[in-house]
Formats: sequence, structure tokens, C-alpha cells
Amino acid sequence: MSAEVFELHRGTAPLLVSLPHDGTAVPDDIAARLTAQARRVPDTDWHVARLYAVARELGASMIVPRFSRYVIDLNRSEDDVSLYPGQNTTGLCPIVRFSGDPVYLPGQEPTEDEVRARVERYWRPYHVALRAELERIRGVHGRVVLWEGHSIRGELPFLFEGRLPDLNLGTAAGASCSQSLQAQLEALLAAQDNYDFVVNGRFKGGYITRHYGDPANGIDAVQLEVSQRNYMDEETFEYAPARAAALQALIGTLLERSIDVARGAGPAFGNA
Repeated sequence: MSAEVFELHRGTAPLLVSLPHDGTAVPDDIAARLTAQARRVPDTDWHVARLYAVARELGASMIVPRFSRYVIDLNRSEDDVSLYPGQNTTGLCPIVRFSGDPVYLPGQEPTEDEVRARVERYWRPYHVALRAELERIRGVHGRVVLWEGHSIRGELPFLFEGRLPDLNLGTAAGASCSQSLQAQLEALLAAQDNYDFVVNGRFKGGYITRHYGDPANGIDAVQLEVSQRNYMDEETFEYAPARAAALQALIGTLLERSIDVARGAGPAFGNA
């Protein structure tokens, strides 16, 4: 079952890259109930596994799901508590798209029993594997960085006003990772001029970042939300290799620094 739900590559570095919204598959019985627009799974974090290929070159572990967030959102808690109270968002088994339009045909939304069944079939195996890999890496290195790789369309009025910055770093307002790691990542972002960025803005980190981040006990968790305009065509969903190259290089630099910090080899900023 696990192999059908996700792919886990085990690396040797103290870094686990999680890409919970990379999947595009939708089982036939669910797809038949979706609107025509939703069958295109437009809210996918398109091509992030390709964007993060550098992580495996650096020796990182990587976990990538097969199924779309429309089947179940792996970056939500199983009890579906809102991550952003008072703001528009989507849930554990989304019934609205990022545009605010429906995911399902009228009357075809999943029942509570179906949601619970999807949790057991798709959500739980991913999280069991993620936790086990974090523990394995921490056992080898004493510390591990969990990096949540995400992307999203740069303008989505249903979710946020105006234009989203190119890069959106989230650390649950500093709670999910050490001050040292956050300071060093911010310094790297500030040192480049290809992309604008914000730290703990609209996207502070989802369930995975907030739930697994435990810097006092050797697990630093960071989320990077990338505006898709920087590496793909937002209308056709096609990957743009030339546009993506500079972004891949910067992501590689951020990941490499994260590995250094986990190994205690990075410059000293703030408190560990």
C-alpha cells in the first residue's frame, strides 16, 4: 500500500524534503464526481519534485505522494482544524478550489465516513513514513531539517490580496526551527536580488511544518512557498526549464545551508 501512496527516497544527509502537494493522481471513482475544471487538478504544486531534484544530489531524503490534494490534503491535520482561522482556505478533503469554485459536482462531496476512509488509506501512511524517516535521520545525525517544498499561483484573490512574493519562507513565526537556521536562510535570501521574499507572511507553514517542527529536540522544520510564475507557465502548467534554473540554484543553496546547520557547520547566527 505505501508504495502506491508515496515514494520515499532515503538519503544520507540530515535533511528530509517533503512535497505533499506534488501528486496528481485521482482514483477513477473520485474523478467521476469532480467538475471538469477540477479534473485538471489545477491546485497542484506543479513540478516541485523536478524543481527540488537538487535535494537528492545533496544527499537529502525525499518523500513525494502520488495522489492529488483533491483526494486528501496531506498538509492538513486529520481533524481538519483550520490553519488560518478567519481566512479563506481549503480543507482536508477540499470541496472548493483555490479560485473558490467547487471541486465536486452538486451533491457529490465526500461524506464524513469517506473522509475518514481517505485518512486511513492515503494520509496516515504518508505521515507514518515521514515521522519514521525523521527519526531515522535524527538517530544518525543527532539533528534533522524537515523542508516543506510548496508552490502556488502568484495571484489568487480567494486566498490572499494582491501579488504573492516570489518566495515565502515559513517557520510558524519562528516556532518550528532554530533561530540560527531561520537567520541564515533569511540572510541568503536577502543576499540575492533575483526574487523578492517574505518571512512568515501569508504562508507561515502548514500542518507538517507546525506539527513536526521541534527544534528543542533536534527537528527543525521550514516551509518554502514559491510563486509558480518563477519556474512554469501558470496557465498551461508547463515547466519552463530556463526560467527555473536560477530558482533551482537558489533552492540548492538554501538546502545546502540547512544541511550545514544541522551538522553544526554553518556560520553562527542567533541561538541554536
